[in-house]
Amino acid sequence: MDKFIPVVVIKDLKETDQILTALKNSDINCAEITFRTACAKDAIAYACKNYPEMNIGAGTVINAEQCKDALDAGAKFIVSPGLSPAVAKVCSEAGVPYYPGCVTPTEIMAALELGISIVKFFPANVYGGLKALKALSAPFPQVKFIPTGGVDRSNIDEFLAFDKIYAIGGSFFVKEALDKMKGE
Repeated sequence: MDKFIPVVVIKDLKETDQILTALKNSDINCAEITFRTACAKDAIAYACKNYPEMNIGAGTVINAEQCKDALDAGAKFIVSPGLSPAVAKVCSEAGVPYYPGCVTPTEIMAALELGISIVKFFPANVYGGLKALKALSAPFPQVKFIPTGGVDRSNIDEFLAFDKIYAIGGSFFVKEALDKMKGE
């Protein structure tokens, strides 16, 4: 898995090439395409077909139906804002990584009971950021985190220096990549 997981919102299928090319040009070979838009499934299918070298996943997956749609489209990983046992089951049966949003000890314990030890920590800035992650790591040393929300260039190095960080998620990667491409 890449250390950076750009959160990508594609409102129009035509945006897919521009965004994924910009990410690749910034040496980021991963994209979490969110299920927040009508064209999400088509964008994931298009991305998986046309960018096979990239690790394309689906984000904002909130139920088993969306999860099945994402997997049918070729998603290589699934991310949710919270923990869904139904999504976890679909992913487990398909052998696809599932990164549910977990911010409390109870949620982390529920994820562990489902065999999940890598969780999204969202929104990281609202739930205490790196300080909270360090505190949660004490009782859960086997857990790795993907902080998303409130992580940016001003604090990313601090997060990456913590050994319990699996990856960093964020939409700012997309904005940076597109700005860089425009500036070239």
